[in-house]
Amino acid sequence: MRSTFALVNLSNLLYNYFNIKKKVKKTKIMAVVKADAYGHGIKEVVSALNSTGKNKPDYYAVAFIQEGIELRKLKIKQPILIFEPLAEKKDLSWLEKYNLLPTIFNYDHLELVNRANQKVKVHIKVDTGMHRLGINYEHSFEFLEEISKNKNIKIDGIYSHFATSDENNKNFAHLQFSRFKNLINKLKSENVKYGLAHMANSGAILDLAETYLDMVRPGICLYGYYPSLETSESIKLKPVMSLISKVESIKKINKGESVSYGRRFKSDSKTKIISVPFGYADGYNRNLTNQSKAIINGKMYNQIGTVTMDRIMFKIGENKVNIGDEVILLGKQGKNKIDAWDFGRELNTIPYEITCNISKRVPRIYSY
Repeated sequence: MRSTFALVNLSNLLYNYFNIKKKVKKTKIMAVVKADAYGHGIKEVVSALNSTGKNKPDYYAVAFIQEGIELRKLKIKQPILIFEPLAEKKDLSWLEKYNLLPTIFNYDHLELVNRANQKVKVHIKVDTGMHRLGINYEHSFEFLEEISKNKNIKIDGIYSHFATSDENNKNFAHLQFSRFKNLINKLKSENVKYGLAHMANSGAILDLAETYLDMVRPGICLYGYYPSLETSESIKLKPVMSLISKVESIKKINKGESVSYGRRFKSDSKTKIISVPFGYADGYNRNLTNQSKAIINGKMYNQIGTVTMDRIMFKIGENKVNIGDEVILLGKQGKNKIDAWDFGRELNTIPYEITCNISKRVPRIYSY
């Protein structure tokens, strides 16, 4: 058993979930658990969320059909939306077998359904300005109206996605929402049934209450992080994942001696260094070289030398540290903490990427 592991605190997950639920009140919740629940473990995350009884999520959302099948094999009963668009005829057999909701948004998708001649519930994605996936909002009414008359299709929901809801300037988000709301109003006025409308992601849940509509889609907020450093903190969150390892070895080096590949660290004094069995194969990005820290016995220490595949080193000076001492790479101890934003600042990225990139070879240990 490795001495390195990811500790996933399911109590923190439920703390975040209930704070989101309190914020959105009676609005339905579609919990986004794609990418193995953002690296936290889909089986355990969904089990914890569903343990809340009548408060459990109304829907789940994943990226791919395979992820939806995994949820069904875990005996999940709620509707499951697949974000990935319908691609080929054989997808429909899997969707039918496992009762999954596909995303459709063009006439190729419609033709696939018609050729298969089987009944299917769908969610229709509307492009209000993200320009990634979806039927252009300017043509969306006609598309929805046509689909609503198709005997093989039942529209279970319509949705769109914000491009800038996590930014300080919300002007474009307001424009996107206006486009989507105009569509909803027209559908209502023409008595076109569209199911549940949903658009609010984590950023919008925090800052744009008017966008909640019938359902919201929390993703990164579930796992304890705000989607950017520009959103409000209107919901209190606790990070769900910690990364913990142990001191594996200790050695002394002299002033001027170097550490690791490429000699990218040279000591300016005689010092002790430690090695920790966690490297870039585990998700500790190589660009964190000489930039990151760890907490050991309540003190912060600097990472030194090039991050290697299986281990990293830290400079501890003459402080008393023993082999086997716990090393907090991500998490909190006493007054000190390191979170995914600390990594993100150095890597010019976001917590989503940090948690998703913790590799499968790092065991997940679950606690409440």
